[in-house]
Amino acid sequence: MRLDALLTRLGLGSRSEMQKLIRRGAVAVDGTPIRDPGAAVLPGAPLAVDGHPVDSRIERTVMLYKPDGVLTAARDPKAKTVMDLLPPVYTSIGCMPVGRLDKDTTGLLLLTTDGELAHRLISPRRAIEKTYLATVDTAFRPEEVAAFAEGLTLSDFTALPATLEIVDAHTGRITVTEGKYHQVRRMLAACGHQTLTLHRERVGPLTLDPALEPGQMRALNENELTALKQAVEL
Repeated sequence: MRLDALLTRLGLGSRSEMQKLIRRGAVAVDGTPIRDPGAAVLPGAPLAVDGHPVDSRIERTVMLYKPDGVLTAARDPKAKTVMDLLPPVYTSIGCMPVGRLDKDTTGLLLLTTDGELAHRLISPRRAIEKTYLATVDTAFRPEEVAAFAEGLTLSDFTALPATLEIVDAHTGRITVTEGKYHQVRRMLAACGHQTLTLHRERVGPLTLDPALEPGQMRALNENELTALKQAVEL
């Protein structure tokens, strides 16, 4: 990839600005100053601008602890979105949410630049499990475990079999393999419950890092990314 194109892709400035920066010797690749804007460089190579290290990777996958009240969207003219929680470079390189969490749902949200990985993770055919912790207004009943396992009939579709684990009277852990609009809340409503809080704990093989606070993110490590790709046969 051209060096000036890479710097532009990383959101460091316009193409013309990056060309001027390179020509004055401010950009080093693997410790060597490069003055040719058209020099070929591999994304991910050690890169420094004005002596400051720059992460030159353009392929990234991260986990975010989505907080309450934030939209799962690339941008919105009126509301804060999950992209506002990430450094600006993630928008520049095209990192996008994998699926969505409702505005008032918290927990694990994956974001990636890998379009094929995202597509496979949300494809109904892959049946990737997603686990949520829900609190409700009325007590769970033992017979609801079997109702979830059989597949609840909603107004416009019958949900696939799901798992309900009753944690305590008003708390349940629900695992589904599909992700229709407001599905978990609607499944709970079909059993007579109003959802008070909903928190996603897990997507496929990945569990939300307990070290993350709401609004924080981190890159997946190599083992996590490998496990995620194996889960979708990528």
